[in-house]
Amino acid sequence: MLSEPDILQALMKWRTRISAAAWLVVHDAHAAEDIFQNVALKAMTREVSFENEAALMSWTFITARREGIDWLRRHQRETLCLDAEILELLEHEWQSEAAHPAGAKVEALQECLAAAPESARRLLKLRYFDGYSCEEVAEQMGIGLNAIYKRVSRLHESLKECIEGKLSHAAGNGGQAP
Repeated sequence: MLSEPDILQALMKWRTRISAAAWLVVHDAHAAEDIFQNVALKAMTREVSFENEAALMSWTFITARREGIDWLRRHQRETLCLDAEILELLEHEWQSEAAHPAGAKVEALQECLAAAPESARRLLKLRYFDGYSCEEVAEQMGIGLNAIYKRVSRLHESLKECIEGKLSHAAGNGGQAP
């Protein structure tokens, strides 16, 4: 069982990732910080105890996500959140042990996005950063809805392959950049 000091220490160690999880839902830095504080308070005052740090972190990420969704509902900004499927994938990723440091993944993503065609970057910006629905993106780009769904799916897959390729290449170089 984790003691209160252990819970607090783990929360502070994971603060950036927990806040990032909240930010991915709400897209508001101040709200994400408030959500982190609410989650920390709940973790410290819960009647249920945590067996280990992994159990605490699993509960924390799920709670941060739910708090973020509740915040969106209260602020009626649900269109700005990521699809539930993407949130589930992110949640799963955060709960698993990462083979590479988070910084390496972010750097690989940035490189892959920079190498993507302008039209792909525009589609991703409209969908995930500007918060447009797929229907609105289709309208903005003058493309059919089914085509948008297919493009988003292909983009997810190509970005995944690109990131994995860059990470495996970096691992082959002993973690050094090419």
